[in-house]
Amino acid sequence: MAVVTLRNITKRYDGGAEAAVRDVSLDVGHGEFMVLLGPSGCGKSTALRMIAGLESISAGTLAIDGVRMNGVPAKDRDIAMVFQSYALYPHMNVRDNMAFGLRRRGLPRGEIDQAVSETAALLGLSPYLSRKPHALSGGQRQRVALGRAIVRKPKVFLFDEPLSNLDAALRVSMRAELIKLHQRLSATMIYVTHDQVEAMTMGTRICIMQAGGIVQTGAPLDIYRHPVNTFVAAFLGNPPMNLLPARLDRGQGSTLSVTMGDAQLALPPNLGNILLPHAGRDVIFGLRPEEICESSGAPPGAASLRTRVVAVEPLGAETLLVLAAAGCTSEIVARVSRDSMARAGETIDVHLNLAAMQLFDPQTTEVIPIQQEH
Repeated sequence: MAVVTLRNITKRYDGGAEAAVRDVSLDVGHGEFMVLLGPSGCGKSTALRMIAGLESISAGTLAIDGVRMNGVPAKDRDIAMVFQSYALYPHMNVRDNMAFGLRRRGLPRGEIDQAVSETAALLGLSPYLSRKPHALSGGQRQRVALGRAIVRKPKVFLFDEPLSNLDAALRVSMRAELIKLHQRLSATMIYVTHDQVEAMTMGTRICIMQAGGIVQTGAPLDIYRHPVNTFVAAFLGNPPMNLLPARLDRGQGSTLSVTMGDAQLALPPNLGNILLPHAGRDVIFGLRPEEICESSGAPPGAASLRTRVVAVEPLGAETLLVLAAAGCTSEIVARVSRDSMARAGETIDVHLNLAAMQLFDPQTTEVIPIQQEH
């Protein structure tokens, strides 16, 4: 295991107007599964390649266990990397692919054979050791790529979107395999993906990147529940958080309501007191789809909103309702029971759990803190 430390890491390419990675600082602890998450072009793979030594560092410092790695060749960093393309040698069988790195190190044959056998058993590859890559399925090839990394017993494992080439069912099963592998090895792992489901299910922590910089870092559920801006709110979650133009309006006394389109939703008294300084302000109202329900599942104090059902999407375990509210410029998505009887074209009342709402500044897109009293 190892600690990986990035301090103000920057990468600029010749001729590039903007830095591909800018001023990134991140600590990855012993045995942590850190996920770098973001859209294509956000700099996550470039950051990973700088950690691996496959890209030079333009500015900043990279350290592993406190030892500065800037300028240290990739082969001397004691890091193993698993790529999106399996990068297997097609003329070698599984055994030789897994043993290749150990042979390059000049380890004794008996030690190599033992390491390969143990790793193959761990990954369920023992029956396939004599096969060439072309005779393996996509999932088996990815296991071989994992095995080649594991036999080296590196300080740090790096994964660059390793499941992207697999079909949906294989991605789910390989996600589970990687989670179990991390638990068995207790190894430090850094994993790059654009798939927020992978990030949520696999990561000890998530580092969300945008335009070459870090936007938010934290435990998956903490980020999901408390996004720092509308980018994170919309990026993390499937379906994403509902984000609607709104205004905070003051009523009698200290009462406060959220106006969305033609609807006025009264805030619970505790929220009204907290948000009173923002009365009269335009905001972006955010609410996760699971916090919107039909009347049968409404929590105490939920606000009612009349809507028209635009579409119904049954998913088996649950149903998504796409809704339109009078005067609202954006549609609203609700995650409701699979037993929902709603039909497209109907007018229904849904209930919004305002205790779980998020408010964002329309100009900065940053969250407006709501510290509720407990």
